[in-house]
Amino acid sequence: MEANKKTILNVILVILFLAGMTAATVLLSPIITQLTGDPGQFRDYINSFGSLSILVFIGFQILQVVVAAIPGEFVQIAGGYVFGTFWGTVYSVAGILIGACIAFFFARLLGVKVVNALVSEKNVEKFRFIINSKKAEFVIFLLFLIPGLPKDILVYVAGLSPIKPLRFFLIFIVARMPGLVGSSFIGSSVQKQDYLMAIIVFAISCLLFFIGLFAKDLIMSKLKGYKAE
Repeated sequence: MEANKKTILNVILVILFLAGMTAATVLLSPIITQLTGDPGQFRDYINSFGSLSILVFIGFQILQVVVAAIPGEFVQIAGGYVFGTFWGTVYSVAGILIGACIAFFFARLLGVKVVNALVSEKNVEKFRFIINSKKAEFVIFLLFLIPGLPKDILVYVAGLSPIKPLRFFLIFIVARMPGLVGSSFIGSSVQKQDYLMAIIVFAISCLLFFIGLFAKDLIMSKLKGYKAE
């Protein structure tokens, strides 16, 4: 009887989570993408909430982690435009950490079958070697550090690995920090009309992104060398 109750509760949680994810993707993703595509418009929208503006921005960051369809880089750049490099980074860290906690523990609580309902089985299988890796922490760090890899998907998959939560979140934040600072700096530079610095950092970011994008298969094959026998 107790097992049946647990199964029913898990089913209810899955239905509610999937319904929320679907609604957020359909209703909010286009709006967020449009707003963050115009930093000035995004700033006006965020500031319209007055004293709640910071919480609203953090909410955007939570959504972009939990709902992988929302482009995180645009949100982070827009955050730098609104709050500056330092506070834009701080609020981005707060948002993505909360979002990562939700995704990580959801995956750990409900398991691989549920993650397959959220993330394509192909993507899950691609990163499944993390779960059995001899050096899971090192592999996870590199995957989050390398530009061009689907980091939001990685959070769900990492939730299926044996890594301890506190160690995972520390690795997650340290690996994501350079990208968060860079994105916030770009947004802040644009707001200050320091376009030269914005272009330089953006160009470096794009270069790293394309290196990661085109070299990801080679990188993945190398990392699989750490897979357990």
